[in-house]
Amino acid sequence: MSVTVRVPAKVNVQLAVGGARADGFHDLANVFLAVGLYDEVTVSEADSFALTCTGPGSDQVPLDRTNLAARAAAELGRRYGIAPDVRIHIAKDIPVAGGMAGGSADAAGALLACDALWGTNASREELLDICAELGSDVPFSLVGGAALGTGRGEKLELLDVGGEFWWVFAAADGGLSTPAVYGEFDRLSPDAPDPVAAPALLAALRTGDVEALAATVTNDLQPAALSLFPSLKDTLEAGRSAGALAALVSGSGPTTAFLTADESAARQVADTLAASGTCRSVRVAPSPAPGATLL
Repeated sequence: MSVTVRVPAKVNVQLAVGGARADGFHDLANVFLAVGLYDEVTVSEADSFALTCTGPGSDQVPLDRTNLAARAAAELGRRYGIAPDVRIHIAKDIPVAGGMAGGSADAAGALLACDALWGTNASREELLDICAELGSDVPFSLVGGAALGTGRGEKLELLDVGGEFWWVFAAADGGLSTPAVYGEFDRLSPDAPDPVAAPALLAALRTGDVEALAATVTNDLQPAALSLFPSLKDTLEAGRSAGALAALVSGSGPTTAFLTADESAARQVADTLAASGTCRSVRVAPSPAPGATLL
């Protein structure tokens, strides 16, 4: 028997970052938007643990028990007294190490799949609790849609979205370490203020106003990502010149995200970016998208 779950990528339309806490994390006001790029995670009964991965960037995905998907299975099994002897297969389509929460999405997918495979019937609250233990972005990967994440990002308040937003995502040649980006943020912003969600941005999501959203998207980690990966500036400028309404680094990067007026504009921006020589690959996707979904 096997169970397959589809899980979305995310873009941060606002990522406000406070100073480093005593535990090494940072307080955030993190406005997540799930986008229509998906990984599929299949969990099958097996005599012993195994993990496989296919798709773009799969050679960069760890295939041992350190993988977040494997850790998700292990934690659910620990809580219910079930040995996590399963085969996990991840079909990647979310950029790897790109600031779009692909690893977190896979963890949420494996958790939901194991819950269905084992019949544990864990509550949504318990699943979210396990997600929060695994990582700051994992709870949002489970719920999808749009949400404000506070604390280190794991405390979610679901948000209403009044329309569809079209994005272009440009994958860079190379990756960025999230801890390295936060370290550079600390160096560049030693007196970061307490993070607060922008009311104008929340209103733009609620009303579906793409122009208003474009005027309010922000990422406090962007200066740090650009400091460590300066060529991203060329990608951002290429997207703006192609007609994107807003351009920003996605999360900790190095994927860059471009908000466009509609699907037609997104296709035009994508074609121009693909021909610009400033990125490895380009994808177009709408938002919001549903969270982890049993197929």
